[in-house]
Amino acid sequence: MDKTQVMVYFSLYGDEFPIDDVTEKLEVIPSETYKKGDLIPKRLTACYRKETSWDIGTGYQFSLDVNNQLQQIINKLQNKSSIINEIKEAYSLECKFFIVIKIEGGNTPALYLGKNIIKFAARIEAEFDVDLYANPYDDFDE
Repeated sequence: MDKTQVMVYFSLYGDEFPIDDVTEKLEVIPSETYKKGDLIPKRLTACYRKETSWDIGTGYQFSLDVNNQLQQIINKLQNKSSIINEIKEAYSLECKFFIVIKIEGGNTPALYLGKNIIKFAARIEAEFDVDLYANPYDDFDE
């Protein structure tokens, strides 16, 4: 049986900026990076990146509580809000938390933001983007 999965990632993104400089200043190895103009893989027609991005993420994990994945990312960045703000200012960047949920069999995870997550996001002026994918499940009334 398939299980519900959650992935969370934090992204610093903008026009063009030195990705290696962001990695060095944050002292965190990104999960993924790409540059403006890079070809987006696995597309039927050629599509190109419209921005440069530095991301740190959890990858998909079996979970029924999104806060677990959010906390993994926050733990890596918690004491770096001033550095993140300096980077944002220096390169005119934005930042965002992405929450991606694949719901299986109607098993929906808890989705709430703890106070520490809200405070951290507010300090760095981050937005949240939530994507939900509800896969079909059996109708027990049949």
